[in-house]
Amino acid sequence: MRGLFVDTAGWAAFLVGSEAFHEQAVFLLDHARANGQPVLTTSYVMAELVALLTSPMRVPRREQVRIVGTLRSAEWIRILHVDPAQGEAAWQLLAKQDDKMWSLVDCTSFVVMREYSITVALTSDRHFEQAGFTRLLRKQ
Repeated sequence: MRGLFVDTAGWAAFLVGSEAFHEQAVFLLDHARANGQPVLTTSYVMAELVALLTSPMRVPRREQVRIVGTLRSAEWIRILHVDPAQGEAAWQLLAKQDDKMWSLVDCTSFVVMREYSITVALTSDRHFEQAGFTRLLRKQ
């Protein structure tokens, strides 16, 4: 595995103790960190995480800022800022996949994962499997 990509659902599972896959997400991220495995996410995922924390989770803004600030400053997490070429490739992928319910954030994640040769995502989102990736958060 060249790295571990963390999707919005993965961050939510890691951060929120009441989430269904919390223990699994904590274990997998701790394992990746302990083994020096690159942990990547995108600026789009961070934006989506803030939206999720706002609604439906209703996390107070100060707590959102603390949570995302901690992720942003963690040395073991690399947040890739989506560049114009990646954004355009994601938009084209979204436009071509009209039979899928993929979001623009999903498509951006897929573009970045392919670019970095990452095949595994910390997510419960089945769209990653539809796109040919392995999702790690699932019922055992």
